[in-house]
Amino acid sequence: MSFFLTKVLAALDDGGDHVLFHCGGDVTTYRQARDRLRRLHGGLGDVETLAVDLRNRPETVLVQLAALLRGATVLMVPASAPARDRLAAVNGATVVTDRPHDWPAGDVRTLDDLDDEPGPLRPPETVRLLFPTGGTTGTPKLIRHSGIYDGMAYLFTPSPDGPGRTLLVAPMTHMTGNATVLGALLRLDTVVVHDGFDAEAVLDAIQAHRIDTLSLTPPRLAALLDHPARESTDLSSVRSLSLGAAPLPPHRLTQALDVFGPVVGQGYGLTEAPMIASISAAELIARPELRSSVGRIVPGMEARLTDGEVEVRGLSMMDGYLGGPEIGAGWLRTGDLGRFDDEGYLYLLDRVDDVVVVGEHGTKVATTVVEHALAAHPAVRSAAVFGVPGEDGQLLHAVVVASAEVTSEEVRAHARDAFGQEHYVPASVDFVAALPLTSVGKVDKRALRAAFSS
Repeated sequence: MSFFLTKVLAALDDGGDHVLFHCGGDVTTYRQARDRLRRLHGGLGDVETLAVDLRNRPETVLVQLAALLRGATVLMVPASAPARDRLAAVNGATVVTDRPHDWPAGDVRTLDDLDDEPGPLRPPETVRLLFPTGGTTGTPKLIRHSGIYDGMAYLFTPSPDGPGRTLLVAPMTHMTGNATVLGALLRLDTVVVHDGFDAEAVLDAIQAHRIDTLSLTPPRLAALLDHPARESTDLSSVRSLSLGAAPLPPHRLTQALDVFGPVVGQGYGLTEAPMIASISAAELIARPELRSSVGRIVPGMEARLTDGEVEVRGLSMMDGYLGGPEIGAGWLRTGDLGRFDDEGYLYLLDRVDDVVVVGEHGTKVATTVVEHALAAHPAVRSAAVFGVPGEDGQLLHAVVVASAEVTSEEVRAHARDAFGQEHYVPASVDFVAALPLTSVGKVDKRALRAAFSS
């Protein structure tokens, strides 16, 4: 029997009447979650592949677990993908959804369809899951995972200090959100579930529920730090704030340390390899020069640079892409450009696909570096930079969210002062009220290119 499923079932039994989920005003105890899981398991019947298309709610992870206990392969449907890609991804699987009208054909069921009498549990020896990539630069690929879940079962254990309180804002159908909720369950913690991100609601939840653990992307952290209610919110309960999914501007990391204290850590991972590098709050506080780094490579993983691109292998790896070969001990191209310093700290420069070649000499500009420089301007809250077609090749274009009066020429002059080289200066600047984000909280450059490249 799967070690992961053994530990999950034991946690559901041990949790008893302790609260597992707070969601939309409703409370679900561990005992109630166990009973609901068994009824979902009974209602599923024999199914080979189950596609989970549910918004953030307790049943999202309970359906996932019920299907795994049936020995099914579980596909967490890409929340950030266009409808066409979502339909293609399931490829004949049984779909469980709270949006049945989005699925015009096939074996489509709702949660009510799955409510049935519990049957005997015959868990498999292993679990098989499919996850989408983020989909920010193209159609998401499906990633096969199995062993990493046993790793979670070893890694996440109850704290000797008693149950904690985790706030979940990432989609449960994304690896980050999925690992967050399952890790909390294995720790016997309480999970406060939000369906989507709202900065004011997050601040309210931290204070009302005394949240001690949460994970945020850089744009969501910025929204929290800039919110007018932040200064009057009691954030003292937070003991672990993890940041990841995209490079974080160093000045925002400094601000987060000032606001939350020595509890802020940064990590680097992919859906293909969720744990690659990390850096602790203690390191960030003791050595401010490391605040632009994502840390050192974690034990059990290796990394190298090939033509500037980060490649990784090790224990935290996926099995492979759906339809592709097993990755085994092979190296994975991450699509991220980076560099290492003499102490082994990794610095991410940009996505390979986001580098813009500009100027008559074909200079390669890492757009993330320009974004961080622009965001350091006192009147700029955030910025996104990407390439747009020009008469003689690609040009840099910046889309800026301003926090005070600032002109496009002032933004461009700031870049010129920061770099001292013209090819780092955006040829044009637009201002917006907010940058579009994907469902997992990353800046959606695909949407920006579509809006500003025509």
